[in-house]
Amino acid sequence: MTAVQMADAMAAGETTSEELVQAHLDRIERLNPALNAFLLVDADGALATAREVDAARAAGEDLPRLAGVPVAVKDIACTQGLTTTAGSRMLEHFVPPYDATIVTRLREARMPILGKTNMDEFAMGSSTEHSAFGPTRNPWDLERIPGGSGGGSSAAVAGFLAPLAIGSDTGGSIRQPAAVTGTVGVKPTYGGVSRYGVIALASSLDQIGPCARTVADAALLHEVLGGHDPMDSTSIDAPVPPVVESVAGASAEDGSLAGLKVGVVKEIGGEGFQPGVQQRFDEALEELRALGAEIVEVSCPHFTHAMAAYYLILPSEASSNLARYDAMRYGRRTTPEDSPSAEQVMAASRDDAFGDEVKRRIILGTYALSSGYYDAYYGQAQKVRTLIARDLEAAFGQADVLVSPTAPTTAFRIGDKLDDPMAMYLNDIATIPANLAGIPGMSIPSGLAPEDGLPVGIQLLAPAMEDQRLYAVGAALEARLARAQGGPVVDRLPEVPTTAPEVPGARHTPGTAGTHTEEVRA
Repeated sequence: MTAVQMADAMAAGETTSEELVQAHLDRIERLNPALNAFLLVDADGALATAREVDAARAAGEDLPRLAGVPVAVKDIACTQGLTTTAGSRMLEHFVPPYDATIVTRLREARMPILGKTNMDEFAMGSSTEHSAFGPTRNPWDLERIPGGSGGGSSAAVAGFLAPLAIGSDTGGSIRQPAAVTGTVGVKPTYGGVSRYGVIALASSLDQIGPCARTVADAALLHEVLGGHDPMDSTSIDAPVPPVVESVAGASAEDGSLAGLKVGVVKEIGGEGFQPGVQQRFDEALEELRALGAEIVEVSCPHFTHAMAAYYLILPSEASSNLARYDAMRYGRRTTPEDSPSAEQVMAASRDDAFGDEVKRRIILGTYALSSGYYDAYYGQAQKVRTLIARDLEAAFGQADVLVSPTAPTTAFRIGDKLDDPMAMYLNDIATIPANLAGIPGMSIPSGLAPEDGLPVGIQLLAPAMEDQRLYAVGAALEARLARAQGGPVVDRLPEVPTTAPEVPGARHTPGTAGTHTEEVRA
């Protein structure tokens, strides 16, 4: 079932929230040891919420649309009373005393929270191999990555361990995992969803968004999460764009996109992109034409510098945000022997608790912000960011939405790129510009690559605050592709092995960052 179907089934009395939650908990118990999608499972809390919803529905209360539908939360959002680690040993035992705004909104929508999903440490990575608690595996092939940094959320949704999940997207960490797991992922307009209570990576790039199996499901979750939050100074003081209405409108019009101009970004695609990825993208363009859309080519010449600009801006902001983890105020403390100084405690704690990728980016960011180099590196990167935003503004003058492949390849094997950071970074080459410009982006499944039978995604981009365009086009294309391919790419319950294979090159061993609610609260 989709989330929409689950909500309808509960409203019709065909099932209960408790039954749905228990079914997902049973699947998590059976398959999570192999997938490592969840770091913490809150069985008691999820079942308690489900029973409350069932009682309220039986009493005739008017409930929110997704009330009773279970959801998973990326372990980057604070959850009161439940361990929140950001995938790092630095926060291994951190139990927040408050909820992030998005968690508060999930609770207000009466959605049972199944648990916290695995992620690259402090959201730094494209494969979820940089989690301190072991890599997450792709339900399509356990020897492959599920994308990153939100691979836990994407694997949970793709593996049917959760119908919906929350992700965070700093350079593609919702959209790229969606592409390689055959799911739907949306990065809303920057400021469209509150970041209050979300552990910061790069504050000018981070954005929370929905992970789902269909565009309609994503729209409903987006509506729950979005809206102004006075606790977040970057939150947009405006209503949530009409994303749910856009999906319904696309269905009512039988998916017609007549009069719509779709821009193909010349700088994203072609050389360096896997042939099967490019093939499925070209086929999706033909389906857009068949829906009545006009396909035009647009050029964003400064996209060639997006990767370089991003990997100066992100490490710079990350080094500033992570400076608080000094073992004095926040984070794990490692104390050397023989009466160490405060500096020695800080150094030992950071060396012990931060992983290699986090250290790499902190060093790079600190250098870029240092005296004598700020203008040459960080300042120049911000100027390139402005040029990229202007490129997109000009492109949207020629087209209503822009499209590209979401990721250059299908899911690669675990361990293949751990020793080559640049190769790992290139996985986000198509998604990074949206974060630099603050515009919304969506990835939907576009089929399976013929070479390896693994999922491929197509990315849609729209101007800032026009998120509803993504949903209207995404819903129409999703339905068209399903008809053309004989059914949705996710329309199957994966037969995931209950044990994970040994993969050469994997540097981490699976672990757990938390326990069930009663033990955590005790």
